[in-house]
Amino acid sequence: MPYVTVQMLEGRTDEQRKALIDKVTDAVVETTGASREKVVVFVEDIDKRNYGVGGKRLID
Repeated sequence: MPYVTVQMLEGRTDEQRKALIDKVTDAVVETTGASREKVVVFVEDIDKRNYGVGGKRLID
């Protein structure tokens, strides 16, 4: 049973998240031969207050 975790900054719509899960699932099925029903996709939103680049938070 393949497990995939996608971490991304918060702010995507529900429709975008559904499409992402669908397409990631398709990619895993295509590349591994796993059955679609066995693919698990986790989407983790990263709060922009907790994400920094170059020593600065993205919201600052």
